[in-house]
Amino acid sequence: MDYTELSHFEGKEPEVKDIYIKIMKGIHEFGAVKIEPKKTSIHLCNRFGFAGIYTRKNYINLELHLSRKLNSDRVTKVEQASANRFHHTIKLSAVSDVDKELLTWLQEAYDLKK
Repeated sequence: MDYTELSHFEGKEPEVKDIYIKIMKGIHEFGAVKIEPKKTSIHLCNRFGFAGIYTRKNYINLELHLSRKLNSDRVTKVEQASANRFHHTIKLSAVSDVDKELLTWLQEAYDLKK
């Protein structure tokens, strides 16, 4: 198993890695997930990219790709990438932020057809 994405946690608070681990445990329940570490982020893919993880000193910005715009106070930024694709940024500061609601959104993103 390749853990090259772990370099994204160097110099970060331990909570950041714990948040990532909880996300990964949740999405592995959905099925096969391809982890693509990039220079500034970790992309999560199945048939195509459905989420991105951007590590910061003491939190994670999770970017979710959905076919609809979420209406939630948890969403800090929304970009419309195409006619029916919205990229949502959600700030995760604690392991408890990875809850049923977030995992439901991740499942929706994972299940999207291109």
